[in-house]
Order: sequence, then C-alpha cells, then structure tokens
Amino acid sequence: MLGLFGKIFGSEKALSGTINAVTSGLDSLVFTDQEKAESAAKERAEAGQMVVGWMERTQGQHLARRFIAMVVTIIWAVQYVLAMILDAVSIWVVEYSDGLVKTADNIRNGGDQVTGAMMLVLGFYFAAPHLDKVVGTAMNKFSGSGKEK
Repeated sequence: MLGLFGKIFGSEKALSGTINAVTSGLDSLVFTDQEKAESAAKERAEAGQMVVGWMERTQGQHLARRFIAMVVTIIWAVQYVLAMILDAVSIWVVEYSDGLVKTADNIRNGGDQVTGAMMLVLGFYFAAPHLDKVVGTAMNKFSGSGKEK
C-alpha cells in the first residue's frame, strides 16, 4: 500500500524505477557501432555455417562441380590468351592486321559472356560466404543484361 502512495506522490524509489525504465528503453533504441559489428559478425558466421552445411549435404557432387569449374576456366583462359596472341600478331603481320584484330575482338566479345560463369566459379570456390553478392552481378554479366547498349 505504501508503494502505491509512493508511486502516486513520486517517492525516491518510484522515481528511480521510472528513470531505470526510461534509460533501458532509450538504450534499446540506440544501435551502437559495437552492436552493429557484433550483429554483422554473427550474420557472417551464420552465412558461413549455411554454406558449409550446404557443401556437406552435396558432397556427392564434388566431381561434377570440379569438372564444370575446369571447363569454364579453360574456355575463359583460352579465349583470353587467344585474343591477346592475335592482338600481338596483328602488329607484326601487317597484311592480315585488320582481320586479326577483328577476330580478337570477336573472341573477346564471346569471352565477356563466359566471364559471368567464371565469376560464379571463382565466387563459389574462393568467396562462398559472400556468394549472395557475387551471384547477381555474375548472372547479369552472364545473361548480357549488364552490358551497355
């Protein structure tokens, strides 16, 4: 009963309870840099665990993944190196220079489509926890929708 009178008339105990309630309410509204960092670290750890779990559940597909990665890498590398060789040769073989440069450009343009697939392969093998950031860009590049017209 005295507690009720204390609350009504503002005793020191009631006042400190009100201050504590307001302080904890305001504290929960503020998201400090440390809390942001801890939250981001927790999200990264959860994403990493998700990727590791997914890789464990799909272990039977390792050989297929490696084969696809090797095929995409070989195609991308051959296109890149061949275009560079044709550009270099076009300087020295003057009579076929225009044709060699056009051929190199065509190979490079085809290589741009493979670059999206290469980004996915590199993202999967080397940046798996951040694959969500890579997939959108890679798919735009792969489909050609990211090109300037």
